Amino acid sequence: MDLQTLTYVIVGGSFLLYIAIAFLSQARTTGEFYVAGKHVHPVANGMATAADWMSAASFISMAGLIAFLGYDGTVYLMGWTGGYVLLALLLAPYLRKFGKFTVPEFIGDRYASQAARVVAVVCLILISFTYVAGQMRGVGIVFSRFLYVDISVGLMIGMAIVFFYAVLGGMKGITYTQVAQYCVLIFAYTVPAVFISLQVTGTPIPQIAFGSTVVGDGGFLLEKLDRIVTELGFAAYTSGSKSRADVFFIALSLMIGTAGLPHVIVRFFTVPRVRDARWSAGWALLFIALLYTTAPAVAALARLNLTETIQPGPVSSPEGNLAYENRPPWFETWEDTGLLRFEDKNGDGRIQYYQDANEAFAATARSYGWNGNELQVDRDIIVLANPEIAGLPNWVVALVAAGGIAAALSTAAGLLLVISAAVSHDLLKSVFAPKISERSELRAGRISVAIAVLLAGYLGYNPPGFVAQVVALAFGLAAASLFPVILLGIFTFRVNKQGAIAGMVSGLTFTVGYIVYFKGVFVEPFAENIPENWLFGISPEGIGALGAALNFAVALGVSAITRPPSAEVRALVERLRVPS
Repeated sequence: MDLQTLTYVIVGGSFLLYIAIAFLSQARTTGEFYVAGKHVHPVANGMATAADWMSAASFISMAGLIAFLGYDGTVYLMGWTGGYVLLALLLAPYLRKFGKFTVPEFIGDRYASQAARVVAVVCLILISFTYVAGQMRGVGIVFSRFLYVDISVGLMIGMAIVFFYAVLGGMKGITYTQVAQYCVLIFAYTVPAVFISLQVTGTPIPQIAFGSTVVGDGGFLLEKLDRIVTELGFAAYTSGSKSRADVFFIALSLMIGTAGLPHVIVRFFTVPRVRDARWSAGWALLFIALLYTTAPAVAALARLNLTETIQPGPVSSPEGNLAYENRPPWFETWEDTGLLRFEDKNGDGRIQYYQDANEAFAATARSYGWNGNELQVDRDIIVLANPEIAGLPNWVVALVAAGGIAAALSTAAGLLLVISAAVSHDLLKSVFAPKISERSELRAGRISVAIAVLLAGYLGYNPPGFVAQVVALAFGLAAASLFPVILLGIFTFRVNKQGAIAGMVSGLTFTVGYIVYFKGVFVEPFAENIPENWLFGISPEGIGALGAALNFAVALGVSAITRPPSAEVRALVERLRVPS
């Protein structure tokens, strides 16, 4: 069976599975729509949390980042996994004991302020739409390559699927759909990793292959990779170029951003008991580790395969690089998507792939008759193209497509649901129409999902960066806005509504301003995004940690000079912190 047919069969089969689960798990009450009725088993919730959190950034982009950044890319592994320790210890059990539906609801009740609730809703919506842009872009990339449709058509198909099971099933349907999606994505990620590890190193376990020798070469995988990329002017794969300060702040931003992400936090509202929230975080970390310990090996193997395919012979030999007319079928297919681009700058009909920004190597390259790097590779294609580059069977390639779509759709659904809950429950029910019936609130929630899906589709078509970059910025926004006020709300009595509102506004404003200044959003940035211009050498991906520090300082400072919270608020905090 050819690749296109196989892809339609496997991806279509996964879609039918998700739709069937959503149909069987219809939400009939607001409790089921928002928090799955609080009846989800910790193991199932851990699996759903892993799928909810292991987005297109984890499945599609993370290995691509590591493949091109090398050592520096591991900061994403540390940050994104470390956040679950904070969640399990500092937030999850207390928020479950609170026993309501949403993060803004906790902030509104803890600080006894509708204004604080509304500010939290604004933060949540900004974070969620920034995050969902990356997921919808991931959907478009997978569809455009494997289903042979335009990215816009792929987005529309993905939007339709998410709309169906998010609107029909709410959190109940999404939870059990995400369990299935986790099984699909982890299988799709590990199977090709096992094949390629065996092919390159003779070792079937990717985590061991990462430190093994290459078949027929005698050298270690990372040693060979270092040698090949440095011959082409790239930095050594195992070297790091980021400053220690930037690595620290990116890791910290991703950690506290993980703990502050509303679509992750809300998962701990769905379990029956407080202790189940801790167990859910533990199970989630285990399920996430299966992918995250595999990613470094996938990245190294993908970079090696890509480079050796383009540069099959010695760099110094005119025949060492690949002739464009001999490019393999996968190359042509990815060219059609626009995510792989070749420009023959010297007219020799061969693909010169090297780091022309390296001035020392550029002089050597000119002596070969090269006239600049001719190949542009989008980082988001590395995981998806890897099985094709390695020549794996078509069913494996199709499986990867299904996994990529599962990863993107699972997170998109969770994000869209928290946006819906924020609008229908925290704004409509709690602020504007407190007497609204449960049936009307449920209808408003479904309408909110529909509107959010349309906006998410637009952001997926016109995103502010590649998938993992967009997601990293969303983590920074969560770190700077929601995490500090949630933590202070649990562990301090003195922080009041004035402090919470001032902290959220200042942290979010500072972080958004910094990101827009250096990155731009849908327009060109206002300043060159280079380390020399960064504040204290901190990149936009790490600025969320500094925004969080500002949030803490402002919240504590403003609270110290204003009236303390009421006795009712103090009693709420005591109830949260005292074990049942």
